[in-house]
Amino acid sequence: MVVLLTGASGFIGRHLANALVEAHHQVICVTRDPAKAGDPRFRYVAADFTRDFEMADWLPRLNGVDMVINAAGILREHGSQTFEAIHTRAPRALFAACAGAGVQRVVQISALGADEAASSRYHLSKKEADDYLATLPLQSAIVQPSLVYGPGGTSARLFTTLASLPVIALPGNGEQMIQPVHIDDLTAAVLALLERPLRYGMRIPVVGAEPMSLKNFLSTLSEAMGLGRGFFVDVPLPLVRLAAKAGGIMPGSVLDPETLQMLERGNIADAAAVSSLLGRAPRPATRFIPDADRAAVRQQARLNWLLPILRISIAVTWIVTGIVSLGLYPVADSYALLARVGVTGALAPFMLYGAALLDLAFGFATLLLKKRRLLWLAQLILIVFYTAVISWKLPEFWLHPYGPLLKNLPMAAAIWLLFELEER
Repeated sequence: MVVLLTGASGFIGRHLANALVEAHHQVICVTRDPAKAGDPRFRYVAADFTRDFEMADWLPRLNGVDMVINAAGILREHGSQTFEAIHTRAPRALFAACAGAGVQRVVQISALGADEAASSRYHLSKKEADDYLATLPLQSAIVQPSLVYGPGGTSARLFTTLASLPVIALPGNGEQMIQPVHIDDLTAAVLALLERPLRYGMRIPVVGAEPMSLKNFLSTLSEAMGLGRGFFVDVPLPLVRLAAKAGGIMPGSVLDPETLQMLERGNIADAAAVSSLLGRAPRPATRFIPDADRAAVRQQARLNWLLPILRISIAVTWIVTGIVSLGLYPVADSYALLARVGVTGALAPFMLYGAALLDLAFGFATLLLKKRRLLWLAQLILIVFYTAVISWKLPEFWLHPYGPLLKNLPMAAAIWLLFELEER
């Protein structure tokens, strides 16, 4: 079939696109900028879920399409990417266009919890589109996945990182119930729907093999990574809610009041429907991490929290160094050291305070910048420069009992590591 797929650049969408092509379907991927999409296996069409709110916007894109799969979704709002736009208004326009263009089959990737008991804006926005689709004269399936786990997914990154921590903090006692499903099972279930007749607005929960507590899930992942069952500490829920409020104002934070609310509500369902689609039971969480991938997943999970700690420690080093140089260390002694390397007169305060401000700039840039390759390179150059000048003019510092020059070596090595691991 010719399948129009929205959300193809997202985690679920990417897996669906690849699976559809492997099953010999023709896939039209909806993207905001087709010029930047270069996979020759797919066709691309331009659309924007933050603007295309009318049926007429979607009708031209449905020519020759046999089926539509809507996998567009966001977990947090950002700018024009709102729940109302991405989850409700654009999908409703798309579904109406399907009915108008004669595209009879539609699969909506919704979310478990988008039901009558929904209270979060995430779930309510999904539910509004689901309910609208169910009123249309279309063969439609509303797929409601639980927490989706898989390589490259946000959930997998989050939970493997948490499970690899030396001490794992749990919200409350960690008894919140979840039923994570592997991305391969979700993908297989959606493909199975392509081969079956659909009823109007049929809702299909797609969940893992069995419900489990958050604590049990993290312990399962920790064991699968070869780290034992994990060491857990219960965090009182009032403190977790306070942290969630703080996370709500921090861009990119996974924890906010709504995600905490959804976690506390629970995320479980009967696995019978997905088992029927798959012809087998869903993959249990104990098999989410294959033995062959254990070492790689463990290493990446640890790097996910070790690298930020390393980055923050380097930032603090630059910032404290800058503050100390601005006057906490006796200025006269600083001038004396500068004089020994040949910096005197009016140049001395310029070099002293200029270097201090540069240290501060390096520290805050390390904390705030998202792309840091040039920053790491500049820091390495400055450390090498300082080390070379001091080695030439003040060689006794190599024999100092506190090792001020020797400490440049691990500092430079740490920055070099971050430089090499930084995405180009």
